[in-house]
Amino acid sequence: MRAAGSMAEENGMLPQADLAGNFTLPGTSMTLNRMGYGAMQLAGPQAWGPPRDVDAAVSVLREAVDAGVNHIDTSDFYGPHVTNQLIKQALHPYPEGLVIVTKLGARRGADKSWLHALSRQALIDGALDNLRNLGRDTLDVVNLRVGGVMGPSDGSIEEPLTVLAELQRQGLIRHIGLSNVTPEQFAQGRTITEIVCVQNVYNVARRNDDAFVDDLAARGVAYVPFFPLGGFRPLQSSILAAAAASLQATPMQLALAWLLQRSPNILLIPGTSSVAHLRENLKAAQLEISREVLDDLDAVGR
Repeated sequence: MRAAGSMAEENGMLPQADLAGNFTLPGTSMTLNRMGYGAMQLAGPQAWGPPRDVDAAVSVLREAVDAGVNHIDTSDFYGPHVTNQLIKQALHPYPEGLVIVTKLGARRGADKSWLHALSRQALIDGALDNLRNLGRDTLDVVNLRVGGVMGPSDGSIEEPLTVLAELQRQGLIRHIGLSNVTPEQFAQGRTITEIVCVQNVYNVARRNDDAFVDDLAARGVAYVPFFPLGGFRPLQSSILAAAAASLQATPMQLALAWLLQRSPNILLIPGTSSVAHLRENLKAAQLEISREVLDDLDAVGR
């Protein structure tokens, strides 16, 4: 059971919290607090199998929502199936205003590898798996994930995106985003359906998408960095560490705060399997960065 007295439990609504302001996805009524939560780390090591402590994973999800997070990023290929089942266990029936964003376009091999799953049937099956394991009739937002493991690759996305657009017309998907794409693929995607968000690798040390972030901001489209803290190899920088120490913050808090200050269309989904780490991440939303510190951090991405 959720902690007694929680606002989310009492009235079915998400509590109000200032998590670095909010952003409304284009063409939708979905207004997301900019600090969200990514569920991948709730599965076992390498996002494979169940967590060591299911109760702890459930506690993280409930703590996030009770703190005001209303944007959870997940996928049925995390586990596989594990994170979606945990989200359902922890939060269903879902509070009003909670947006769950999932992904299609990949599957897991028996050796824990990450494989493309972009055929028509694979996308349809993936959507149905997400619906079943989340306990929903419609998916709020689905990102079509293409490209490689850590970055986009050139090529047309018309065929798989057309399948998602069909699922949208059938009412199985409300809104569509793209993940691991180039600006050219985003432009192609907009000719097929409205794209409400782009999810690419981006952080204080890896800034290949600088111009893309600015272009999306001008269009009112959300940019959601995955691996905002470096991913499987956390960010390591003496410059970042020194700047964080000057603000009495952790390097990871400063890395998140930098992203929030970078552009108002950036939404964050840092992941963790620890309530203490979750609280630490959320505090980054209140961290103010001076111009001097920003100038120092520019050197990290060079």
